[in-house]
Amino acid sequence: MDISIVVPLYNEDESLPELTSWIAKVMAENNFSYEILFVDDGSTDSSWSVIEDLKTQFDAVKGIKFRRNYGKSAALNVAFEAAQGDVVITMDADLQDSPDEIPELFRRIKEEKLDIISGWKKKRYDPITKTIPTKLFNAATRKMSGIKLNDFNCGLKAYRHDVVKTIEVYGEMHRYIPVIAKWAGFKKIGEQVVEHRARKYGVTKFGLSRFVNGFLDLLSIFFVGKFGKRPMHFFGSLGVFSFLLGTFMALWLIGEKLYHIAMLIPYKRDVTEQPLFYISLVAIILGSQLFLTGFVAELVTRNAPERNAYLIEKEIT
Repeated sequence: MDISIVVPLYNEDESLPELTSWIAKVMAENNFSYEILFVDDGSTDSSWSVIEDLKTQFDAVKGIKFRRNYGKSAALNVAFEAAQGDVVITMDADLQDSPDEIPELFRRIKEEKLDIISGWKKKRYDPITKTIPTKLFNAATRKMSGIKLNDFNCGLKAYRHDVVKTIEVYGEMHRYIPVIAKWAGFKKIGEQVVEHRARKYGVTKFGLSRFVNGFLDLLSIFFVGKFGKRPMHFFGSLGVFSFLLGTFMALWLIGEKLYHIAMLIPYKRDVTEQPLFYISLVAIILGSQLFLTGFVAELVTRNAPERNAYLIEKEIT
C-alpha cells in the first residue's frame, strides 16, 4: 500500500463526507493505493455514524472509535500502530488541510529519502490569540531541539513507515513529533509550505491551556531524550554544583570570622545572623537532595526492563 491517511477527529461530522470525497478524488487522479484511517476521539455528535456510512461508499475507509476523549496524541498513536502504508500522512478533519498537498508530500518522502516532512502554514487564518502563542512555541522548540522548522504544530505531516512504527506519542506531544523522531534517530526532517484553509464547519477544539501543557511536554521531551538513560548526569551535576557552591559560601563566612578573631578585629555580627549563611545552608541541602534524586533515578533506570533497548536501523549477519 502506498499511503495511509490518518485523520484524528472530535465532533467533525459535517466535514467528513467532503473530506473523504476530496481525498478519494486526489488518490484516483494519482493512481495511489491507499487507506483512510479515521480515529474518532470520543465524539459526542454523529461523527461515528458518518464514518460507518462512508465505509459503505469507500472501501479505503477504516475507523477506530474511543469510548471517551483521550486527546489527539492518543488518536495518532493508535492510528500509527494500525497504519499499513509506505508513507503515512496525517491531516486534520476540519478541512483546513488540503488533500491536494498529498502527492507532493508522497513524492518528496520517496525521492528525497526524507523521514518526515512537516507542513508550514505560512499564511494562516487563525485569530491572533492563537497565532502569537504558536510563534513563541515554534521559536522555543527550534531553540531547544535544534530542528529548523517554522511550524511544528501543523497537523499536515508525512512520515516514512519506519518512523511511525518506532516512535510513541502521548500526553500533548503530537505537536512535537519531529522532536520525538529526532531523539529516536530519524534526522532527515524536511518542511513544505502548505495551504491553510479557513474553517468551513464547526469551531476550534483547542483552548489556551494547550500552550501551557505544550511547554511542559517540550521540557519532558528534552529531558527524557537527553537524560532518559543517564539521569545521574543531570541531577548529579546540579547537585554537586549546588553542594559545592553552598560549601564555598559557608567556608567563606567561617574563614572571614576566623580572620577577624586572629587579627583582633571586632566582628559586628555572628555568622548565623547573615543571609548568606542561610543561602549556603539551602544550597548544601538542595545539592544533597538533587544528588540523591539522581542516584535513585539511576537505580530505577538500571532495573527497568527496557534499559538496554536500542533502535537498530540495519544489521548484517
